[in-house]
Amino acid sequence: MGNAKYCLTKADLADAIYATLPVDKQKAAQIVEDYIEIIKDSLAIDGKVMLSGFGSYEVKFKPPRRGRNPQTGDSIILRARKVVKFKPSQLLRKAINGQHVSDTGAEE
Repeated sequence: MGNAKYCLTKADLADAIYATLPVDKQKAAQIVEDYIEIIKDSLAIDGKVMLSGFGSYEVKFKPPRRGRNPQTGDSIILRARKVVKFKPSQLLRKAINGQHVSDTGAEE
């Protein structure tokens, strides 16, 4: 994969919550787990989650398609499935590209 130098984990999120909110580490970890569960449930029910200033997750349907077994070279049919796609917001795109953005979304 890419040359990522840092990977944010659920434990890192829990530590950040613990450092900023008046909760113990166990409660912070539960907040992270609950947040993830809410997002998973919403995707399963509605198929879309929008987080303002961050981006949106959406469930998309991929129809069956022809593929190849890389070991044997045989042609196979890959089954239809649902996948989750992420689309970053404009604010996130600008932040990642080093453009300074105020809370209102205007460039500074």
